[in-house]
Amino acid sequence: MVELLYRVVPYRPQHAQAWRALNEAWILEGGFIIEAKDQLVLGNPQASILEPGGHIFMIEGADGTCVGCCAIQKMDDGGFELAKMTVSPAARGAGLSKQLMQACEAKARELGAHRLYLETNSSLAPALRLYESWGFEYLPARDTPYARADIFMEKRLA
Repeated sequence: MVELLYRVVPYRPQHAQAWRALNEAWILEGGFIIEAKDQLVLGNPQASILEPGGHIFMIEGADGTCVGCCAIQKMDDGGFELAKMTVSPAARGAGLSKQLMQACEAKARELGAHRLYLETNSSLAPALRLYESWGFEYLPARDTPYARADIFMEKRLA
C-alpha cells in the first residue's frame, strides 16, 4: 500500500470550494452554526483575508485533494489572527495541524508580526491542546463577532 503524502501549500483560487467545504464541515461537526462572519470569510477569502494582507494555507494530498486549511488575518495592531484551522476527520492524527501551525507562525514572523491571536470554543479540546502546546496563552474575554467564541488566546512572537 502506498502512503499518501501531504504538503502545505499557499491558497490558490482553485482551492475556494475546498476552503469553504472544510470549514463548514468543522463548524457543523462542532454543533455550531454558520455565522455572518463565517459567510464573509468563507464566501470571499480573496477580499476578506488575502487582499487586506492575510494568508491562507491548504493541506493537499498527492492527488491534489485538500484535507486541511488555516488562515492568518492581518490585525490593526500589527499581529495576525489565526483563523479557520481544520483537518478533515480522515486525515487527523498525522500531525497536519502542526504543519499548518508552523506555516502560519513562520509567515507571521516573516511579516514582522508581534503576536498571533485566536478565538475558539471551550468544547474544542484537541484544538485547545494544540494551541497550548504551541505556546498560546489564555486572554480575558472580549467582544467578538462569533457567538461560539468563548476562549481567547495569543502567542507573543516578539
